[in-house]
Amino acid sequence: MPKPRSTLAAAVLLAAALPVLTACGGPGAGSGGAADPDLPLTGTHWTVAAVTVDGGRSTAPDGAAVDFAESGRARGSTGCNHFGATVAVAGSTVTVTPEEVTEKGCPGDLQRFEKAFLAAFTGPLEGTMREGALTLASADGARKVELAAEPSAPLRGTTWKVDGLVSGDTAASLPAGAETKARLVIGADGRITGNLGCNDFSAAVRIDEKARALTVDGPAATTRMMCASPQMSLETQLYELLDGPLSYRLDHRTLTLTDGAGQGLTARAAPPAQ
Repeated sequence: MPKPRSTLAAAVLLAAALPVLTACGGPGAGSGGAADPDLPLTGTHWTVAAVTVDGGRSTAPDGAAVDFAESGRARGSTGCNHFGATVAVAGSTVTVTPEEVTEKGCPGDLQRFEKAFLAAFTGPLEGTMREGALTLASADGARKVELAAEPSAPLRGTTWKVDGLVSGDTAASLPAGAETKARLVIGADGRITGNLGCNDFSAAVRIDEKARALTVDGPAATTRMMCASPQMSLETQLYELLDGPLSYRLDHRTLTLTDGAGQGLTARAAPPAQ
């Protein structure tokens, strides 16, 4: 005997509703099934503010910092030695696998902080980000790393203190006695000014931000003071470099300028007070 129409209609309606009920009650309910977005760690220079290990909180020394790369690597400084690690981010969970640490000898207070930092910055850590601050903590809260976002120095308007010379893949420090004076400032007025190690200089400059190219329309105008040999040697190198097209790379607070032959310089952003 055929089923009554009312019973058949109810069965059809129930079958149609089942997939909807299943979708609403499955994983990701309330968010359309989408996973939480990964913490945005890359592209920011994070200074270390403090670490906590087993209830003991240690304030970080100057220079302690971490940079996260899109390749899944982290690198940075404990305030004394440099370190590297592999990092996997899944939502708010950051899993850190330490891999290498340099072995420079450090004063006692820096050694103690370094030991605490390396103990805290490892394993799965839960990340919390709020107003430019990032906290990475173990599940039990016994280990915690407190980080603060530090903005990158702008290319223009920053006083860049020359701290090294580049030749291909090789970097070298400045000649002894010439470490403190060389600097350059790229102004919004289309000029580059500063000091070459002995004399002040000035020249017109063109910036192509898309191509990461900087062209000095030289030769630069300079003062004519005579200096000791180390300063004059550095000045000659910088004068020849700053005369034509250069490629530039900005890495937070480090600027690298190189010519087509791979010769160039590195410079660090001076603190705003200087």
